[in-house]
Amino acid sequence: MRTGRTGTEPTTARSPLRMRRALGVFGLVWTLAGVVAFALVDEPRWAALCAVLWLVAVLDLVVVTRRIRHHTQPPQLVPPGRSTRPPEKRRDDQ
Repeated sequence: MRTGRTGTEPTTARSPLRMRRALGVFGLVWTLAGVVAFALVDEPRWAALCAVLWLVAVLDLVVVTRRIRHHTQPPQLVPPGRSTRPPEKRRDDQ
């Protein structure tokens, strides 16, 4: 639930989602490199650990991308006093 400004936060505050996405890509690259490197030196436990961390990074990137898209979409404008529901059909009494 978001409310209006309280006056204590900066007016130029920016969302940290883009930084989080950049860090997620960084983690994605390094965990994938870890999987490959540990698989090549025959360390299956470390490779599996890196694979699990890779999966976490992928899931985090999915969530961050979804939130970025949600925040950047323009709001739907509904004029005051108008409903977003279609008008109901009236029954004619006989």
